[in-house]
Amino acid sequence: MSRKVETRVGGKIEIFDTTLRDGTQGEGVNLSVDDKLRIAKRMDDFGIDFIEGGWPGSNPKDIAFFQRVGELNLRHARVTAFGSTRHAKNPVDGDPNIRQLLEAKTPVVTIFGKSWDFHVLNALRIPLEENLSLISDSIRYLVAHGREVIYDAEHFFDGYKNNPAYALQTIQTACQAGARTVVLCDTNGGCLPHEIAEITRAAIHRIPCPVGIHTHNDSGCAVANALAAVQAGAVHVQGTFNGFGERCGNSDLSAVIPNLMLKLGYEVVSFEQLKEISSLSLYISELANVPPRHNQPFVGMSAFAHKGGIHVSAVHRDSRTYEHIDPALVGNRQRVLISELSGQSNIFHRIEEMGIELDRSSPVARRILDKIKQLENEGYYFEAADASLELLIRKELGQYRPFFEMVAYRVLVDAQAAGTLWSEATVRVKVGDEGYFMAGEGIGPVNALDNALRKALETRYPSLRDVRLNDFKVRIIDGRKGTAAKTRVLIESSDGEREWITMGVSENIIEASWDALVDSIEYKLLLDEKQ
Repeated sequence: MSRKVETRVGGKIEIFDTTLRDGTQGEGVNLSVDDKLRIAKRMDDFGIDFIEGGWPGSNPKDIAFFQRVGELNLRHARVTAFGSTRHAKNPVDGDPNIRQLLEAKTPVVTIFGKSWDFHVLNALRIPLEENLSLISDSIRYLVAHGREVIYDAEHFFDGYKNNPAYALQTIQTACQAGARTVVLCDTNGGCLPHEIAEITRAAIHRIPCPVGIHTHNDSGCAVANALAAVQAGAVHVQGTFNGFGERCGNSDLSAVIPNLMLKLGYEVVSFEQLKEISSLSLYISELANVPPRHNQPFVGMSAFAHKGGIHVSAVHRDSRTYEHIDPALVGNRQRVLISELSGQSNIFHRIEEMGIELDRSSPVARRILDKIKQLENEGYYFEAADASLELLIRKELGQYRPFFEMVAYRVLVDAQAAGTLWSEATVRVKVGDEGYFMAGEGIGPVNALDNALRKALETRYPSLRDVRLNDFKVRIIDGRKGTAAKTRVLIESSDGEREWITMGVSENIIEASWDALVDSIEYKLLLDEKQ
């Protein structure tokens, strides 16, 4: 059922992305120059207004980014270099940081300065008036050299709480010096939404410049704080995709943008572009080598997943019962999970997704559900392995034929004194009346088994040459049994166009791996057959 989308009534909000700069300060986040360029191109396509590429004075990688970003020929986004106001000991025309900002040759420059008197007196150790000179001199000099300047008022909210008159004086100075936008920063991330709203209104009342917001998530309120600032009058939001950033991260644009558009009616990107936000979020996670959070609002794979049978039954009738928006608006999709908590509605929903018609009075749904509950009690976890689940359902429905039969397999691991390991597997299978025997080597026993199995079958099924194992996960289910514990193996496979996950469970890790491998191969052949 389609959903009504709220009419835009709130005006245009600028989005300033700092994933490539502030986001890379997050623990475990690492992007190469090529990664940053790829992400910048995708952000431009998505409709981001400003892309902060890095701090050109801090490392060679950021310098290289600014040297190459012009090759992208961005159509919408404006790239900005980041830096600080001049150092207190340097004249503005001799300050290395200011010089490097100009050498980055970006049309927009973002600089930060101190708003909190505590920082001025104890970190910079200069008089309060001198700090105002740093702000004014830096902005005026950059504007005189043809740059638009976005001024980040660092620690503004903490500064306002401690000395409101001085905090306001710093942003008044920035505005008078020619800043295009003054951004209020909750740098320590400790404020609550009502504080953000009140202080943002006070700032807007005192300066004629457009006001922006930059929030961190140390109190778990970064997204709510950004929205509160916009409702108080801010027209520019800074954040990172997936909330990447130092400590607890930054405001997550993957949640901010849909909330602004779908909940508050602001104009951010087009609704067609909004449909790309889930894939953009995943793309950035993949390049950053950070596992995506499945429970991430709007864009996570669990954001519209339903497990309880009562929920599924209601969602099947009308998705509004348990979904706050249509997942398609953000490029996501509804998922019905199958587990020991499932009801028959879950089973029928999954069967319909498979394109199979089944009378709802059929007892087969109860039989499938009982089978799933029995297997999950033994350690299976079908939420994570849709391919194995589909194979199970088809077998129970009698709509499955095996593509091959395992006769025997053997695995050898040879450890040598030099510290090297060598693995070999032999596999004997039957396809119809014909038998096939093949050996395979690998860097480990599972890799050797995979190579041997596919080599044995490729003569009959040439498309298996396209299959690759993308990921291999092992989970110990009952660790108290030590080396005799039951093991669950998940294998993610791909043929270059599609991806699927299969599973095996056994006290023997080789058997669990074999079962997952067999499911992976059979599911690939099933996909080919359905084409």
